[in-house]
Amino acid sequence: MAAPTTSPSLPPALADAVRDDASLRRFLHGLPGVDQVGVEQRAAGLGTRSIKKAAKLWAIDAAIGMVDLTTLEGADTPGKVRSLAAKARRPDPDNPDVPKVAAVCVYPDMVATAVGELRGTGIGVASVATAFPSGRSSLKVKLEDTAFAVEAGATEIDMVIDRGAFLSGRYGQVFDEIVQVKHACGDAHLKVILETGELATYDNVRRASWLALLAGGDFIKTSTGKVSPAATLPVTHVMLQAVRDWRTQTGQLRGVKPAGGIRSTKDAIKYLVAVHEVAGPEWLTAELFRFGASTLLNDLLMQRRTQLEGHYSGPDYVTVD
Repeated sequence: MAAPTTSPSLPPALADAVRDDASLRRFLHGLPGVDQVGVEQRAAGLGTRSIKKAAKLWAIDAAIGMVDLTTLEGADTPGKVRSLAAKARRPDPDNPDVPKVAAVCVYPDMVATAVGELRGTGIGVASVATAFPSGRSSLKVKLEDTAFAVEAGATEIDMVIDRGAFLSGRYGQVFDEIVQVKHACGDAHLKVILETGELATYDNVRRASWLALLAGGDFIKTSTGKVSPAATLPVTHVMLQAVRDWRTQTGQLRGVKPAGGIRSTKDAIKYLVAVHEVAGPEWLTAELFRFGASTLLNDLLMQRRTQLEGHYSGPDYVTVD
């Protein structure tokens, strides 16, 4: 197993955890088990919180600024990416005070187009890599995939872990892949996609989260959006607990990105409440929390108009992807 040379320096207890494969296994299986009933009840309880109008408008604007506006289809074209970039720059053409989104997320071959459209805007260009969404390829191909996206100008890389290796208990292999992809990212931030819908248990989600953090992931991300279930509130709670506990042990801040299936403003606000209550208000920023979404932005824009104008604005008033 490779040493985590690209990871930040770790406290002795965590450095020992990645000394070898046996130590890594011992550490991950020594993590406290997740109380399934407890985490699901807390997620459901926080999901019923109501917020006042002024706070709701703030939450909508915050959520818009946390969106990774995404298109990951085989039929993607440069024209579609240019259109998405225009929407990222000015989500509501009639209201210039609407925040820009955090990033545009595309396949590696579309990165150059997105970079050209977003240069100078402060909007990130994220790219999925490492044989997304399956992760079924050689490490050599995964690293070349990452390097291609970074050389084209990607500022963020969303990699997928090898779920087969993880579920088979080959934690060292998964760890090494993340470390090497992190190195290939250079200055680009690395989001590690766990594909939680395939991990089966909350305990596995906790172990995968810590594995990604130990290996140097800047973000842990729920899903590719290609597998059901994708993001869920209880799973996101477990991941938020992981970054909170990581910060307690290391002093380092790492981010969380739920992706897939979050389509409404109501749902987005539930996630923001979870961020505030589970990790803390410090995570309520695009630097530490993102939504992977394509259709969510449309509903956020419609609900924003409703808050400001006092009546519902239908999809005819915003650009629909």
